[in-house]
Amino acid sequence: MLSAAEPTCFLIADISGYTGYLADVELDHAQDILADLIGAVVTALRPNFRLAKLEGDAAFTYMTAERLDGSMLLDTIERCYFGFRRRRRDVRQATSCECNACVRIPDLDLKFVVHHGSAIQQKVAGRQELLGSDVIVAHRLLKNDVVEEFGIKAYALISQKCIDAADIDPAALGMREHRETYDRIGDVPVWVHDLERRWQEEEARARVFVTPEEAFVTVTAQAEVPPQLAWEFLTKPGQRMTWQPWVTEVTIAGATGGRRGIGSANHCMHGKDAVIEEILDWRPYDYVTDRTILATPDGPLRVLHTIELEPTTTGTTIHMRFAAPKTKRELPLMEVIGPAYGQALEANCPSLVAQLAAALAAREADRTPAPELAMPKPTRTEPTGTS
Repeated sequence: MLSAAEPTCFLIADISGYTGYLADVELDHAQDILADLIGAVVTALRPNFRLAKLEGDAAFTYMTAERLDGSMLLDTIERCYFGFRRRRRDVRQATSCECNACVRIPDLDLKFVVHHGSAIQQKVAGRQELLGSDVIVAHRLLKNDVVEEFGIKAYALISQKCIDAADIDPAALGMREHRETYDRIGDVPVWVHDLERRWQEEEARARVFVTPEEAFVTVTAQAEVPPQLAWEFLTKPGQRMTWQPWVTEVTIAGATGGRRGIGSANHCMHGKDAVIEEILDWRPYDYVTDRTILATPDGPLRVLHTIELEPTTTGTTIHMRFAAPKTKRELPLMEVIGPAYGQALEANCPSLVAQLAAALAAREADRTPAPELAMPKPTRTEPTGTS
């Protein structure tokens, strides 16, 4: 019996250039390299996206949702691509092997196709399969004219249907409008998100980060969930009130194209009073830094605040750090307000951890086992002492 059709976001991550790469490289090394890179890609997409199937040099993933958080969607795609670029570099530098497969690792790149529609799940030959016309559209979009039209090799091709479900303004985010046409499907309006440009911006951007040594107040919590889920919980405005009872409302200002990040600000209402958090650095799944501004009878108190997510073998260590203020006027204010606020955060961390655990359990409750990933030979990418 077929299950009912559900609204679904489909994401296909495809390692581009792999067919040409295979033509004249050593097959055993190439298979190890592909397994390593695909594993890194799938891990970066989880748990927001679930692996449906490995398709050669591509991973077909999906997320069941009628509406999408556009900011989280773009964070996930970009973080996955940035991780791919770093992993590609690390794999090449970690081996002294000069075979064609290892030397030509930089020839490989990554592209994404993202589409929103509906699908049913059916067991075929003992495996769960996604079926439906939108599944076909997502796969047809892999064959497109983006490289020829725009000269962009690393990109996310996002359908208009997905843009609508995510409620973002693609033009304001620098995406380029495009259209693909397929037999028996017709025109598919899409938007092209240039990931090479975003990678260059990421590498060039200055970091703003409160280190443990610079922290005036530090609060730490251990959660048995992946950093991706902790990031979602800590950066989505609507989640704040669930574990910080003193926060009565959170609104976002300055979110370009509907996307949270550098330049946007959280306005956190504490009754009649507002605490403003101006985002200064935004590194999905790793850390976010803001300038927190509190109104006091003695004038505003401005402090840098970093939330860092440190992966562990069982989940994530969440570090919340507040730096000392910069002026002599503000330091006495921080000496009074800082410890009290730290104690309030500390007291509510158990609620945060419990809600994170419940959210992960809810996501995993109805899921069938995902396809297994191939494991590369450990000797292929181990450091050799040379670079």
